[in-house]
Amino acid sequence: MLYHLFEYLQEQNVPGAGLFQYISFRAGMAIIVSLLISMVMGGRLIRLLQRLQVGESIRDLGLEGQNEKAGTPTMGGLIILGSILVPTLLFAKLDNIYTITMLIATVWLGMIGFLDDYIKVFKKNKKGLAGKFKVVGQVGVGIIVGSLLYFHDDVVVKEKEYVVKEGVGQKGWTIYPPLSALEDGSGNELPMILQEGDLPSAPVIIDGEEIADEVDNGYVLEFMNSNGMLELMIEGKTEIDGVTFYKDDEGIYKYNEHKSHKTTIPFIKNNEFDYEWFGLGDLTWLIFIPLVIIIVTAVSNGANLTDGLDGLATGTSAIIGTTLAIFAYLSGNAIFADYLNIMYIPDAGELVIYISSFIGATIGFLWYNSYPAKVFMGDTGSLALGGIIATFAIAIRKELLIPVICGVFLIENVSVMMQVAYFKYTKKKTGEGKRVFLMAPLHHHYQKKGMHEAKIVARFWIVGIILAVLSIVTLKLR
Repeated sequence: MLYHLFEYLQEQNVPGAGLFQYISFRAGMAIIVSLLISMVMGGRLIRLLQRLQVGESIRDLGLEGQNEKAGTPTMGGLIILGSILVPTLLFAKLDNIYTITMLIATVWLGMIGFLDDYIKVFKKNKKGLAGKFKVVGQVGVGIIVGSLLYFHDDVVVKEKEYVVKEGVGQKGWTIYPPLSALEDGSGNELPMILQEGDLPSAPVIIDGEEIADEVDNGYVLEFMNSNGMLELMIEGKTEIDGVTFYKDDEGIYKYNEHKSHKTTIPFIKNNEFDYEWFGLGDLTWLIFIPLVIIIVTAVSNGANLTDGLDGLATGTSAIIGTTLAIFAYLSGNAIFADYLNIMYIPDAGELVIYISSFIGATIGFLWYNSYPAKVFMGDTGSLALGGIIATFAIAIRKELLIPVICGVFLIENVSVMMQVAYFKYTKKKTGEGKRVFLMAPLHHHYQKKGMHEAKIVARFWIVGIILAVLSIVTLKLR
């Protein structure tokens, strides 16, 4: 909202209004505001939940210190959701398709989690929302997110298209596609690309005017524009007939904006995977949308399983959010995308505002959720956090990096699947079920081994940081 207001004020030449055009400024403001909201609103909401007796009912799992958690207010995910939504609405461009997609995913998943907590707390049903309804809700948001990111006209990428490639050897350049050659005063054809120090045999004459008789400032690109005038490219960049051309060591290029269904493969040199390689043509969405549904559901459930110790899911999500913020900023910036040779996604930089709100919200919530927790996020928070992370990663085309970025969630998910599968297998085979871990998810295994809750959380955070660094390293490690 404020972005659009200040955009209008800038058009009216109000001093300082242009500050809101900078993503870095709005991202900083989003973090500050989300932190303030979560910390100020958090204390008040906790007191309200205590008055309403919205406490967590604890199952007896034989874990040390679990009885002390009984009665701790839950549904604290409302703090997180409010701290994400308000700064985003204030500082982000609300007509940006990526912002719209994230807002839809946040509200939708937050509502599913809220219904689950409401049934548990107020209806006194410990099972909460039936599993099939949760899955239907997650599938629904997956369909919406997948459809928006696949079909919407604003979801595009920009890729280099070379119009001039380096010629044979180190001397000169060749033109591709061929363009009409210029003529010098003696009637001899000149190359349209001249290197530093090259001298034409006579001055270049256009319409009776001497345009250039030597090239003394790096590579010069000479185009005949639609008006028949000579255009020069000096020091790396020029605009010709509304198209901006750039120069690098390989030649002279422009950015071609188009629909693309490519994503990034980590650790691979030519690291782009195109969903259209499945050969379905216009039906490629039959692959993409189901994959989005699977990813959103898996990461959402992974975050939900991780939310079993004070601060574990919150801190891990903050680490993941910071990593995604770096990827979003780099992918949405043409200069950094070109330098790192990664996919340039126009308008994706606006996602930095959203994810900054996410980071501020999780860190602010950690103020109350760290050990010993004064409030639990409940499914209102955990389902939303996982779904937000999954949706964001898909939007910036990093979904294949999720197993690394969200490694903690993955480990928790896999530990439960291994435990259940092995128990069923051994029970069927021997008549007695055996377990891989003392208890699943994995963090409870370490509790059973006598490790203190705070130490487990700190070590899981360290693992999360290592995975975050490894994820960022994939920008250059291929």
